Amino acid sequence: MRFRRRSSRDTEVELNITAFLNLMVVLIPFLLINAVFAQVSILQLNLPAISDSSVPSEDDKKEKLVLEVLIYENRYEVVDRNTSAVLKIVENKGEEHDSAALHDFLVELKQKFPAETAVTLLCEDETPYRVMIKTMDVVRLYDTKVNGQTIKKELFPNINIGSAPADKAADTGGDA
Repeated sequence: MRFRRRSSRDTEVELNITAFLNLMVVLIPFLLINAVFAQVSILQLNLPAISDSSVPSEDDKKEKLVLEVLIYENRYEVVDRNTSAVLKIVENKGEEHDSAALHDFLVELKQKFPAETAVTLLCEDETPYRVMIKTMDVVRLYDTKVNGQTIKKELFPNINIGSAPADKAADTGGDA
C-alpha cells in the first residue's frame, strides 16, 4: 500500500481578524468611558521621624498648638502636646466613634488657631482601618458658607500618624 502525500503548496490560509476587530470596537469605548469613574485619591501623610534634629525651640513651643488626636476603642482624646493638656474627650456614641462631635470641636479650635495646619493621629494597634480613615477625613476638611454657597475649607490638612500610648483609663477601669 502506497500512501500519497498531499501537496501543501497550494494552501494559503488568510488570517480572519474580523471578530477581533469587532471586539476592540466595543471594548475600547467601554474602557475609556469607565476610566473617568476610576479616580484614585492620594493623601499625603507624614510618619514620625526618628531623629531629634528638628526639635523646635522653647519659644516656638509656648506659642504654638501641637494638636494630637488619640483614637482609643471607646473615645477620642484631643490633646495639646506642648502642655500635655487634654483639650476634649469625645466618648463613643453607641458602638461608633462620635466623629461629628470631634469635627465640631476641631472647627472651634481652628477658629482659635487659624494658622495651625498640622495634627497628629495616634491610634491603638487594634484600631479598625475604617475608623482611622474616617478620622482623617474629619480632621482634614470642613464645610463653610461663603455667599450662600457651601464650600470645603482645610481644617488641619497636614496629618501625621503614629501609635497611641497605652490607654490609662482602660487600665484603671479594669482594676475597679
